[in-house]
Amino acid sequence: MGEILVVLVIVVILFGANKLPQLGKGLGEAIRNFKKGMADEKPPPRAPEPGALPPGEARSGAGEGGAAEPAKPTAAPAKPAGGAGPGE
Repeated sequence: MGEILVVLVIVVILFGANKLPQLGKGLGEAIRNFKKGMADEKPPPRAPEPGALPPGEARSGAGEGGAAEPAKPTAAPAKPAGGAGPGE
């Protein structure tokens, strides 16, 4: 409680008693506008679940009369053992 009193005394000394109502009004308007902006903002869209397909897509690749494509490797090829690469 004592800390708040010290802060208020410093504010009165810095800004003067005549400016305090204007500062309070400005702070209140800023908080109101912030709350209004947060209420107006739409929530962000949810990320799709892993493995979920967009509506209308078949899960198997053979649905349109063709064969399914084989899975492509995702890992990079391994470096040869020994460490005798170019530039060494």
